[in-house]
Amino acid sequence: MVSKSPSISVIVTTYNRPDALRLVLLGLNQQTQLPNQVIIADDGSNDTTRLLINQFQDQLNYPLKQVWQKDEGFQAARIRNIAVLQADYNYLIFLDGDCIPFPDFIEKHRFLAESSWFISGHRILLEKKFTAKVLKEGLPIYKDSSLQWLGHYFQRHSNRLFPLLRIQLHGLRKLKAKHWQGAKSCNLGLWKKDFLALNGFDESFKGWGYEDSDLVIRLIRAGIYRKSGRFAIPVIHLWHQQNDRQQAPANLNLLKQIIESQRIHAKMGINNLN
Repeated sequence: MVSKSPSISVIVTTYNRPDALRLVLLGLNQQTQLPNQVIIADDGSNDTTRLLINQFQDQLNYPLKQVWQKDEGFQAARIRNIAVLQADYNYLIFLDGDCIPFPDFIEKHRFLAESSWFISGHRILLEKKFTAKVLKEGLPIYKDSSLQWLGHYFQRHSNRLFPLLRIQLHGLRKLKAKHWQGAKSCNLGLWKKDFLALNGFDESFKGWGYEDSDLVIRLIRAGIYRKSGRFAIPVIHLWHQQNDRQQAPANLNLLKQIIESQRIHAKMGINNLN
């Protein structure tokens, strides 16, 4: 059963990349259906990000707020949990601060939202030099036409073309209902009550890697299944240097533990913040 028009809090995770965040906020401002609220989950950025948010407060067509934590390394799980505590609406969309939405992003997330399902979106990756040009010139690439995107693809500015298509797919979206691999929290939609029931992201994951896989595994185990957002809700992922992956082996070990267990609730999650 498809749920009726959820009210949406978009949670945008960022760290010291205000040029990219600016385009994400502008992309959200150009939606065919606006979000009810946008919360910047700031994992320790300096004052430049705060100044950008203050500058934008009166320019956007949706309510904007920021939550911030001290910079103590990559702690995306924790800052997202903090942001959810500030979310006023019943549906959450997690979006990274370097992933620019197309104008129908919110509309399509609303359309696909369904009780007992989460939505796993997809990305179009921009290459390094083109990303630099987009950021330097502040190009509203989210407005580009299909013909322009065809040009980007054949000039190798982007890695994919097919995600730009809009195809219904219907029941095919549920073919991988229990498949956790590849689901990313840079473009993920789910009901707030389902997120809270699992105790949110597990803050045991510090540094880059696997906190989103952990969440998705626990969602599926709890009977909240995966619905594909392919050919519906792609985002434009700006190029960036690879994150420091020093903690990846430790995080992978945590992921193996959750796979081997039957645990549903995060060991150190959103309840620890209350």
